[in-house]
Amino acid sequence: MSLIALLPGDGIGPEVTAQAVGVLERVAPGLRFEEAPVGGAAYKAAGHPLPPDTLALARKADAILFGAVGDPDCDRLERALRPEQAILGLRKELGLFANLRPAKLFAQLADASALRPEVARTIDLVIIRELTGDVYFGQPRGHRRTEGGLREGFDTMRYDESEIARIARVGFDTARARRGRLCSVDKANVLETSQLWRDVVIEVASDYPDVQLEHMYVDNAAMQLVRNPGQFDVIVTGNLFGDILSDQASMCVGSIGLLPSASLDSAGKGLYEPIHGSAPDIAGQGKANPLATILSAAMMLRYSLGNAEAADRIEAAVAAALASGARSPDLGGTMTTAAMGEAVLAAVG
Repeated sequence: MSLIALLPGDGIGPEVTAQAVGVLERVAPGLRFEEAPVGGAAYKAAGHPLPPDTLALARKADAILFGAVGDPDCDRLERALRPEQAILGLRKELGLFANLRPAKLFAQLADASALRPEVARTIDLVIIRELTGDVYFGQPRGHRRTEGGLREGFDTMRYDESEIARIARVGFDTARARRGRLCSVDKANVLETSQLWRDVVIEVASDYPDVQLEHMYVDNAAMQLVRNPGQFDVIVTGNLFGDILSDQASMCVGSIGLLPSASLDSAGKGLYEPIHGSAPDIAGQGKANPLATILSAAMMLRYSLGNAEAADRIEAAVAAALASGARSPDLGGTMTTAAMGEAVLAAVG
């Protein structure tokens, strides 16, 4: 019986994870859930956004279902104690280096996209984002005074070749299982880190002669995502660029409330979460869209628990619920978080 660490977190996190758990209990009744605090909720309860007991549960679990972190009450804390440090800590401590973010338009939501419907309908891609390197983890970082007495902030963008090769292989393997096209996104024209990134990706490509590789600068990639998103199959990129591009892709498919994600280690154990934040402005109001979290649960079944059949049932149920007219406020409707979850459960049968 697989153990799932349930980390609802802050804001709308508890609301959306509750709906995902309900769907999981319907399609995979043998799962066990154990809950622990994380983020701002954990700081308020235990004085740290990632308490030892929460980390221990995450280590022993077969997979982690994560809600969201972020609490305005904690904004003035020192950075090490802010809620967002919990997710960074989990990625680092568990070796969750590969973030998979699929973006595919549900046909029923073509009019909800920020793009013209005929353009939006072409979207079917996966963004592979490296998670444990780059400026989010590079050292040195901090604040200091210049010789002229000015305050200066600094971060370090850093990758070594092993980190790049590892995430590149995830990208190539993913492309090989899809349509055989991989786009590596960097900024090699101005960044030394990106030049190494490009060199190593080209070296890894020799092991994948069946995958078509192209390179694209990140500014052009951002433009192409709105101009011609159908050209992309799989995108592989670094931590910073991947963070920005995957959020952009969410609006191309209609709402940030629709996109799931998986963060995997080298053995396939993963943390699964919606890409949206904690949305404290609507927390507790029943306005949050739970579909991204429900779809993240489907990814968990597929990638970490080896239950593709149950994952397919969830994804089909989400599509059927949307086809029936189910819409939360972010999609132009009025259905509550719980009602959206019930619509998916009804479609599961």
